[in-house]
Amino acid sequence: MKTLALYSMKGGVGKTATAVNLAYVAASEGSRALICDLDPQGATSYYFRIRGSKNFNTNKFVKGGRIIDENIKGTDYPNLDLLPSKLSFRNMDLALDAMKKSKKRLRKVFKEVEHEYDYLFLDCPPGISLISENIFNAADFIFVPIIPTTLSVLTYDKLLEFFKKKGLSRKKLYSFFSMVETRKTLHNQTMEEMSANGKHVLNTSIPYRSDIEKMGVYREPVPAHLPKSPSAMSYGKLWMEIKGIIDG
Repeated sequence: MKTLALYSMKGGVGKTATAVNLAYVAASEGSRALICDLDPQGATSYYFRIRGSKNFNTNKFVKGGRIIDENIKGTDYPNLDLLPSKLSFRNMDLALDAMKKSKKRLRKVFKEVEHEYDYLFLDCPPGISLISENIFNAADFIFVPIIPTTLSVLTYDKLLEFFKKKGLSRKKLYSFFSMVETRKTLHNQTMEEMSANGKHVLNTSIPYRSDIEKMGVYREPVPAHLPKSPSAMSYGKLWMEIKGIIDG
């Protein structure tokens, strides 16, 4: 099982939409995919119309074991399962801090399902904290959506600095442009400059389009709702590029 994290220090950059759509595309190709909603806001769980069990909470999640497998829910789509979020995940940093080897706990938690799936997608909360460090250690690859603006690039640079300071491998970090509006000069200039600097920037970008914004209305992955749309094509192309990275 390969673990792929959709992460950013910033909120509102397209992490959840990308995680949902990539997981759907992977599953539609026949791969066994699990998406874990780590964000207490629960947007991924909302998109799939799934709620976590009442007796499932943060403390049980971080302890891991059979409770993980027991709380995985099937979605409406073949080969695609979900481990839903709970509002109590807002306290996950505290729960992790109480565990031994707290910065590597999530890696151990996900071992429970590593033989059941080909890909595990992590929809990560924004910010940088103990749960973030767990994600960095648990993920084989970390994909960071960046809106092509100066402040978003600055945030990504800070993430690179954090990895260097903590001695984490920056080789697993990849960025891609999200919510792109090509009519904006700043977006075009930012993409050109960042790509030229060679900071593990993927070639595929995700456009800013209403059909992605409306995922919260129709509550389906874009390729399921509008399979021939430019947005669906973009996610398919992004997944092909990511698969090429995973396969080496």
